[in-house]
Amino acid sequence: MTVKFQGDSKNTDPSITKIDAIIVGAGFGGMYMLHSLNKLGLKAIILEEANGVGGTWYWNRYPGARCDIPSIEYSYSFSDELQQEWEWSHRYSTQPEILEYANHVADRFELKEHIRFNERVISAEYVENSKIWKLHTSSGNMYQSKYCVMATGSLSSINKPKFEGIDSYNGDWYITGKWPHEKIDLSGKSVGIIGTGSSAVQAIPILAENSKTLTVFQRTANYSIPANNRSLDSEEVRYVKDNYSSIREKQRKGKGGVAFSNIGLKSALEVSHEERLKEYQKRWDKGYVGFISAYTDIGTNEDANETAAEFVRSKIREIVKNPNTAELLSPKNAIGCKRLCADTNYFETYNRDNVSLIDVNETPIESLVPDGVKTTEKTFDLDVVVFAIGFDAMTGALLGIDIKGKNGMKLRDKWSDGPRSYLGLTVEGFPNMFTITGPGSPSVLGNMMVAIEQHVEWITKCIQDMEADGKNEIEPEFTAENKWMDHIEEVANQTLRYSCNSWYVGANVPGKKRVFMPYVGGYDVYRKKCNEISTNGYQGFLRI
Repeated sequence: MTVKFQGDSKNTDPSITKIDAIIVGAGFGGMYMLHSLNKLGLKAIILEEANGVGGTWYWNRYPGARCDIPSIEYSYSFSDELQQEWEWSHRYSTQPEILEYANHVADRFELKEHIRFNERVISAEYVENSKIWKLHTSSGNMYQSKYCVMATGSLSSINKPKFEGIDSYNGDWYITGKWPHEKIDLSGKSVGIIGTGSSAVQAIPILAENSKTLTVFQRTANYSIPANNRSLDSEEVRYVKDNYSSIREKQRKGKGGVAFSNIGLKSALEVSHEERLKEYQKRWDKGYVGFISAYTDIGTNEDANETAAEFVRSKIREIVKNPNTAELLSPKNAIGCKRLCADTNYFETYNRDNVSLIDVNETPIESLVPDGVKTTEKTFDLDVVVFAIGFDAMTGALLGIDIKGKNGMKLRDKWSDGPRSYLGLTVEGFPNMFTITGPGSPSVLGNMMVAIEQHVEWITKCIQDMEADGKNEIEPEFTAENKWMDHIEEVANQTLRYSCNSWYVGANVPGKKRVFMPYVGGYDVYRKKCNEISTNGYQGFLRI
């Protein structure tokens, strides 16, 4: 297939690259998108800010960084040859192994020759009269294309620390989301870490082992389930490779895209206390995946939720020897309202003599000072400060680019009261622009690899149909977008996801409008809806 490019063919400026499709981001979404468009015969390239592939796994190199989806499921399914040849070493993969996998995929499918590294996109503008997208990069280059696919990632735009006095601090400071590539020696050093979210939960045990002292500054306690990570044995790997087809089918038909999550079929309230404890203990011992899937109503019924929440709190009290510390580490909100963490010896770490926990609700951080961190109570002398303050999730990377659609409409203006999209795939007023796992899709509420493949395959089919039908533009109708946003809100309100402040609603970013961003209806329901829309002639879309 060859796309007829709509731009000005007389322009011979060597700094302008004309292409059929531009993809922004070389993570797992961008790489699969590139591979899919190449198979269609389109000329496509990726523009990538980093100097390598991997997306979030390129940047997140903090100590202990690891996936919380089983390795054999957090992988591509589009190539059986790839599935059969790649060997995962552990149940949950480390960042280096995942990055190695990303590079293996890029090399195996010869993707790197189509990737422009060190090209940070600063603006993207839709030119209506010629029906093209113009993208400018920080290097001064310009790119033009008919289609623009934003594979910028849901957890890629870091929250930069904005603490008063940070410039006066004399020690070293690091951000978990943009950890240095070189090894950092913390031996003999006093380290402080601000934040106790998923990244911190993984990093804290390692930091504690390698530093003289570790001071943890916590605002909100988080639920965490032991990962119980282990090496994969040869029989397990053989079974998976022999049954990948059925495993992948179960992923696609599941609510969260995880085949081995073992979803319960009963209400937590219809069984006895003893039976619940036995079930929770079994899942706790197995480790992380499937814990809050033990019963059907943990995510929707407060009383049912409390049974799971109290079980985890009881475990924290059992593990952490200091009762006051255990109480501080015990979350008060519903379990699953915030992202559930997977850990290795997280709560056990607080039994170490060199680790202390500071409640910043009781004694807030006032500023950084030359010697460390100053709270309302005291100054903590620290050689190193680690900021584990999360991401501007789902929207940050997109709004970090100056994106303009029809009539000069800026995406950041359209999204000033929260993100709006149709299916999390497209945005009204921004023709031929697609967002992989964007706000309004299930994305972060399950296995991202399953979400990525579904989105890429839907976009690929959409573009293929556009070209076959001789269409130049596709964008959602205003009413269809509104109905989808109403549906997202309606479904979210039926769960406990809205009951606390989390990055799902943007609460970790000051000034960000509180809107539940992902679609909580499930991967299975969402996939059917997307397929129905495309099968019915792209219902809710304008195609011209």
